Amino acid sequence: MAAYIASGGEFERDTDYITTRITADGRDGYPVEPRRYRLIVARACPWANRAIIVRRLLGLEPVLSIGFCGPVHDARSWTFDLDPGGVDPVLKIPRLQDAYFARVPNYPKGITVPAIVDVPTGQVVTNDFAQMTLDLSTEWGQYHREGAPELYPERLRAEIDEVARRIYTEINNGVYRCGFAGSQDAYDRAYDRLFTALDWVSERLSSQRYLVGDTITEADVRLFTTLARFDPVYHGHFKCNRQKLTEMPVLWAYARDLFQTPGFGDTIDFQQTKEHYYKVHTGLNPSKIVPAGPDLSGWLTPHHREELGGRPFGDGTPPGPPPPAEQVGGVRGGG
Repeated sequence: MAAYIASGGEFERDTDYITTRITADGRDGYPVEPRRYRLIVARACPWANRAIIVRRLLGLEPVLSIGFCGPVHDARSWTFDLDPGGVDPVLKIPRLQDAYFARVPNYPKGITVPAIVDVPTGQVVTNDFAQMTLDLSTEWGQYHREGAPELYPERLRAEIDEVARRIYTEINNGVYRCGFAGSQDAYDRAYDRLFTALDWVSERLSSQRYLVGDTITEADVRLFTTLARFDPVYHGHFKCNRQKLTEMPVLWAYARDLFQTPGFGDTIDFQQTKEHYYKVHTGLNPSKIVPAGPDLSGWLTPHHREELGGRPFGDGTPPGPPPPAEQVGGVRGGG
């Protein structure tokens, strides 16, 4: 996590990313090419989870390979401890840091996921998670599966951008602002901002199935990854405890609707998520004890959101099941 706590106790995220883009015309020197790049993620990370979901929904698995880091990293880097010998089988490196250093020797910023690596050179191309998923929708279009949804339709982009901006500042980043507040005043302000925004998005979703339009868009992907982590991590670990997600009826039903939609819940590993937050953030949890709860069986219960109308994939179709090597073992988040 690339961030710091500024004077006054306010959490601030370092947003100085490697912003090189992979585009259809290759204007940054990295043209879209099948099987040239590797998406490096960690299931625990909400920012990486966005890229996993979008890649699934668009059916880019055959052309963009994926590598999974383990849930726990050290001060230097995410590592490939889930792979045999602790080495990524394609990049042949034990640490994501190696791909960053190949691009920028002694790269001074955070070694973050998601990152896309150019396989021939072993160099990170980009770790700009916000632009990354938009480019998968717009620049990789010729490789989308038949029936892929429009996650970033041109006619709705202004509204998607507006909604996504508030979700990022107030909710996606808002939970971190609570968790890493360095003073009571900073925490109180962060808490109020977070739940004001959750109330806003709950009101918006009370009468429509999805955030923008009547189909799933990029905005829904961005909200979902925070909601999926709310009760297992943010409610307790980050002190976002006015209510649990399960006690916010509209958001709980909305989150279950997406979780039960192919491409969303099948990317979530609750156990890895808990291990990451509770073991890595030793300043918040010095014992590194990972909580046994909460009970996650409710994610598969009926949500009745279909009564609001809407079509999850518009004129498209759901993605098929994940490739065997990319499957998560059920709602309990087993390996």
